[in-house]
Amino acid sequence: MTMMLASVRSLDEALIALEGGADLIDLKEPARGALGALDHAAVRICVRAIGGRRPVSATIGDLPSMDPQVMTAAVERMAATGVDFIKIGFFSHLRGIECAKALSEMAGRARLVAVMFADEPYDLALVDELARNGFAGAMLDTARKTGKTLRDWRTGNELHEFVVRGRSHRLLTGLAGSLRREDVPHLLAVGPEYL
Repeated sequence: MTMMLASVRSLDEALIALEGGADLIDLKEPARGALGALDHAAVRICVRAIGGRRPVSATIGDLPSMDPQVMTAAVERMAATGVDFIKIGFFSHLRGIECAKALSEMAGRARLVAVMFADEPYDLALVDELARNGFAGAMLDTARKTGKTLRDWRTGNELHEFVVRGRSHRLLTGLAGSLRREDVPHLLAVGPEYL
């Protein structure tokens, strides 16, 4: 069964998503980028208010330079907030595998989800590397919020390949990116763990 992830940017929105039946509450600030991070204090408040009734994820912010040390430090800071999952943007970059390896120690202490972007070139071999380095999940999203949805950028076959590759490694797989109601039946057919 596919779960629904609701991205929210405040405590009020988090509580609305919780009441509305969202399976996962995702904390982020889109005004700060595709994976813009909320302030750590705000994340802690939301985690406490949700009180374990639903899993909570949070993003570390857009780090397109893909510097492994900067990324690791950002993950450590977000892990201290008590979130269940930490989402990390793997922007199209030659250092993706290097970053996955650098985060392997953190993956032993926190559940990490790598976010790849459908509107950028990506290599499914990165999914293999994520699994080797202890990541909990892989997600396909859109980096640029231009009104195009995930399905405008990738075919059903490409989305299916992504989900199958992740599942072959027992990774939690997610699909997102300006989804509209009409996208949902098509994406449910692909079979990710969450939308």
